[in-house]
Amino acid sequence: MEEKSKQDHRALLNQGEENELEVFGYQTQNVRRVFCLIASVLTCGALLLLFYWRPHWRVWASCIPCPLQEADIVLLRTTDEFQRYMRKKVICLSLSTLKFPVSKNPEEPLVADHHSVINQAVLKPELKLQCIQVQKVRYVWDNLERRFQKVGLLEDSHSCYDIHHTFGLGLTSEEQEVRRLVCGPNAIEVEIQPIWKLLTKQVLNPFYMFQAFTLTLWLSQGYIEYSVAIIILSVISIVLSVYDLRQQSVKLHKLVEDHNKVQVTVIVKGKGLQELESRLLVPGDILVLPGKFSLPCDAVLIDGSCVVNEGMLTGESIPVTKTPLPHTENTMPWKSHSLEDYRKHVLFCGTEVIQVKPSVQGPVRAVVLQTGYNTAKGDLVRSILYPRPLNFKLYSDAFKFIVFLACLGVVGFFYALGVYMYHGVSPRDTATMALLLLTVSVPPILPAALTTGIVHAQKRLMKRKIFCISPQRINMCGQINLMCFDKTGTLTEDGLDLWGTVPTADNCFQEVHNFASGRALPWGPLCAAMTSCHSLILLDGTIQGDLLDLKMFEGTAWIMEDRNVDRCKFGMSDSNIVIKPGPKASQSPVEAITVLCQFPFSSSLQRMSVVAQLAGEDYFHVYMKGAPEMMAKFCRAETVPENFPQELKKYTMQGFRVIALAHKDLRLGKISEVQSLSRETVESELTFLGLLIMENRLKKETKPVLKELNEARIRTVMITGDNLQTAITVAKNSEMIPRESQVILVEASEPEESVSATVTWQLVENQENEPGKNETCINIGNSSVPAGEKGCCYHFAMSGKSYQVLLQHFNSLLPKILVNGTIFARMSPGQKSSLVEEFQKLNYYVGMCGDGANDCGALKMAHAGISLSEQEASVASPFTSKTANIECVPHLIKEGRAALVSSFGVFKYLTMYGMIQFIGTSLLYWQLQLFGNYQYLVQDIAITLTVCLTMSSTHAYPKLAPYRPAGQLLSPPLLLSVFLNVCFTCIVQICAFLYVKQQPWYCEVYKYSECFLNNQSNFSTNVSLERNWTGNATLIPASMLSFESTTLWPITTINCITVAFIFSKGKPFRKPIYTNYIFSLLLISALGLTVFILFSDFEDIYRGMEFLPTITSWRVSILGACFTQFCVAFFVEDAVLQNRELWLLIKKEFGFYSKSQYRTWQKKLAEDPTWPPTNRTDYSGDGKSGFYINQGYENSEQLPREKLERGRQTTEEHFWTIL
Repeated sequence: MEEKSKQDHRALLNQGEENELEVFGYQTQNVRRVFCLIASVLTCGALLLLFYWRPHWRVWASCIPCPLQEADIVLLRTTDEFQRYMRKKVICLSLSTLKFPVSKNPEEPLVADHHSVINQAVLKPELKLQCIQVQKVRYVWDNLERRFQKVGLLEDSHSCYDIHHTFGLGLTSEEQEVRRLVCGPNAIEVEIQPIWKLLTKQVLNPFYMFQAFTLTLWLSQGYIEYSVAIIILSVISIVLSVYDLRQQSVKLHKLVEDHNKVQVTVIVKGKGLQELESRLLVPGDILVLPGKFSLPCDAVLIDGSCVVNEGMLTGESIPVTKTPLPHTENTMPWKSHSLEDYRKHVLFCGTEVIQVKPSVQGPVRAVVLQTGYNTAKGDLVRSILYPRPLNFKLYSDAFKFIVFLACLGVVGFFYALGVYMYHGVSPRDTATMALLLLTVSVPPILPAALTTGIVHAQKRLMKRKIFCISPQRINMCGQINLMCFDKTGTLTEDGLDLWGTVPTADNCFQEVHNFASGRALPWGPLCAAMTSCHSLILLDGTIQGDLLDLKMFEGTAWIMEDRNVDRCKFGMSDSNIVIKPGPKASQSPVEAITVLCQFPFSSSLQRMSVVAQLAGEDYFHVYMKGAPEMMAKFCRAETVPENFPQELKKYTMQGFRVIALAHKDLRLGKISEVQSLSRETVESELTFLGLLIMENRLKKETKPVLKELNEARIRTVMITGDNLQTAITVAKNSEMIPRESQVILVEASEPEESVSATVTWQLVENQENEPGKNETCINIGNSSVPAGEKGCCYHFAMSGKSYQVLLQHFNSLLPKILVNGTIFARMSPGQKSSLVEEFQKLNYYVGMCGDGANDCGALKMAHAGISLSEQEASVASPFTSKTANIECVPHLIKEGRAALVSSFGVFKYLTMYGMIQFIGTSLLYWQLQLFGNYQYLVQDIAITLTVCLTMSSTHAYPKLAPYRPAGQLLSPPLLLSVFLNVCFTCIVQICAFLYVKQQPWYCEVYKYSECFLNNQSNFSTNVSLERNWTGNATLIPASMLSFESTTLWPITTINCITVAFIFSKGKPFRKPIYTNYIFSLLLISALGLTVFILFSDFEDIYRGMEFLPTITSWRVSILGACFTQFCVAFFVEDAVLQNRELWLLIKKEFGFYSKSQYRTWQKKLAEDPTWPPTNRTDYSGDGKSGFYINQGYENSEQLPREKLERGRQTTEEHFWTIL
């Protein structure tokens, strides 16, 4: 019973999806709420602040657990490693508020769609349902499934038959009203955040709260100048943050506001056409597409066809043809029926309809699939509003460091309490002084100082036309060690140039027709295929479409005309466009061609086909083009030349883009039958026509950039949708794969009835024809290859199909391949994202650079995604380059490394600054003394404030180093750096503190003030001391005079200057310190000022700084001690701690190795004499001869761990918001 109660209390939301959440049910208790209210009043609002930072504590304090069905509050928790909480109220909706009577009979469904969750969510006879709103999406409680389910979409379980017959005539007006109430408005609303709300969020940050407490305490003690400076700086920082957030909010609001103002026409069952606002659309509505139109929802086309611009989704502003969902009577879900090609029927929200083609049944119609934030555009906007969290060690380490400093402050607090209570100081003064020491260890300038490095880097990136919507990722770029590139449009030019055609006849390849010769392409089936098999459209007299299609069509020298020309003389059917021979075309017996039906290209199917009619003929033709390997499968074997693989390889090895074409005659009784043809019927038993060869040139920037990354030991990987052999050739031509390296082709096959899944390893031959080059192949599997060289002399290449098989059936083998996998071809958009994620599981910091066409998912998945497209789809990419080549990649990595090193330097400096002051203040507390206000002021403003704001402005070093900077604060060199500097500071300050007491001229000023003042020969008469003789000597806060403070102040101040210099290391990640002119000038000025104050004998300076005069030799001793400390610290930092060779030697001697998964695999494989395998086949799950079993599928206990690894990504917020 208790077990069932626990199950009822908890459920999963979006199970198996990236945004999976745990949801827990709670019921509010009024007694608990009253207690929380009283406690909040008694703590002066501190409890409310705590509840604001920890919403789950608020729920636990004021509510009791209950079954989700009875809950009025739900607590949501992310299933990643960070387990962030959200609190949401359960909203109760009542259908009795509708203007028409609703049946209360439980047997009668509310909506005609029997798949709909609405029927299961509404309780009868109460006519109520419960719902929650999470990240803009509404979920209703399903009483049958006993969990929250998403609404605002049609269920995927619908078959093609269901969609046509359940929704084909439209919804009744009553059902529309029910759906509007339950699903909410079809609107993507991004409110412009009010300034007061943004300001409140910023101010209530835990660190700002601590800062406010610190500054209040300092102001109460008269430390006004520095407090005011910090307040001004914090206000500027908050104002800039609020302004930036407000601008982003306004920009996003403008991006979506037009979406909610579209007038649409729908078909209402029994009433006909009705015009309404797009925000009133519901899933299941029938949308009529009039012509040019911006889609306000996701819809599936059921009648007619249309051409849309999907630039918002794909980043490519090219027309895409959409075809209607077929009329089939099977019960298979409609998406499964169309396999991966279901997108050809779907019109996505935010895309533009630019042309419609009605069918004989009537206008173009579509069924609304998804509304609001469930749509494609809504999902894009949500990804910006709620970015996918990413883990970066710096922020979690920095948080731990701050907690440590705060703990040190607490130790100081109790130390001060003990000292002052021992001396009998009043409780008020004791508490004040103890709190002052508590605040010394955590510098209040920390947030502003750590942000400056990122701000400087962002400004430098903007100068190079690289724009960033997620500044915290700049630091992550400094850790990138693997860079993925798309090929077409990224490594190679966008456009393709026609090179030639290779026609076939009698099962043999014929003479190549070279377009460079200037001769027109001769008429024949190949020419007919090139003129008709494409997705080009005629828009306002201009031919528009895919660049490949455009180049292919232009090569035929035929022209397009719109359908208002007189087609009667051709005896052709009605069509949007007519294709005719142009003036420069070769002589043709055919006067015109019209395309009757089109099956659009799909990257997953790798082909497209059309049904066309030639003028004067009473039968039809099927023309098809696509990837040669795919096309050969659909052609009759006797029509495919025997030397087809060799011919294909001949061109792909030269880096050409190769397209195959095919044809068949189609004899039908009527033209109307064409529209009902299935793709399977059309794309079968074809005749192979030949190959179209296109040239895809490398961009001139590609080779030098890849060389620079290779020299920096940053792995480069190609992920493309193109042919595998073409990708290998491009990789070799660009020197992504060095000429002397071997390529091993990995081909994996799905399991069949009697055969397990297989993976075959084949060595790709070296195609160099120069003397001596053809013998460069080496036996990679031979153990004679030096272990140190094995990792760099072979590269794996595979297709998307093989990758999918490896992922499912050779899961334990996949990491071994990925550590040396360089070419991934024929990859679908989903596979690209999956591959990036698999690389991340191996602990690579992955960058992805693409033109946005099919890379959006991978760009968002990577640690640093760089889009070379300015389309709306790239908005969710962290970085966008206005320069459409990969030169932006090394610039971004350099700036990331510089920003990361700057962040470490600033953090180390501020830690040391806090520790220097903490040690000095603690020593003075021992005898109830304190540094003077102006002594603190010089250190805090003249040095620390100015240094912190300029230390990070040093530019990135122009050359990428062959190694990365440290990625975490809690690493031995960094910890040792801080620890040793603290030790040096501690030794020097304690020695000075004790040694000054041994001097013959020393006296305890506050005890013997009258004697001391009478014997001063300089300007002692102007020095005022206050005394409080109550048995024990007590220091009034205004009395700061002592030889100890006069001695310690120059030591601590010069120490602050020297550590700033020591921690501002230049090469190899930043330019030398002297190139940062402002910072260098400030350091020299601060040092000069300190030395001047130390050696000056001006009365006004001594009075203002609250110093006591000392002999010159003592001052020289102080300066000597500071110089000695600097020399020791600089030597230790530069010669030991920053000595990379020394640390590598130590690691080697003591057997320390990187814990990164990819390093572990590299080490194992280097020691394995049988790796890499060549010219062999392995089987999955074969106990006798097989080597690899998919542990992820075999062992259920491993799944949660893998799931945890997938979620091992954290928030990009500043680390202090983790509180």
